[in-house]
Amino acid sequence: MAQKPSQTDDMPTEVDFAGGERGKFYQSGARFHLPVYLDESVLAVLTAAAQRKGVDVSDIANEILRRDIESAQALL
Repeated sequence: MAQKPSQTDDMPTEVDFAGGERGKFYQSGARFHLPVYLDESVLAVLTAAAQRKGVDVSDIANEILRRDIESAQALL
């Protein structure tokens, strides 16, 4: 059963969605790339390794993470 909106809702009453279109920006199969925030010292090491190999930092990070995941799964 739907609850009646309270007076403390975050949405102001003057906002009108009457002309809105549901799913207007929906894209089936869309992929999201989430940001990953690294410590400066970690980023420095990964950046240096990536430059030596001539690849992107994300390639190095993924390679390391894949190895760690394989090692962790071997212990389970």
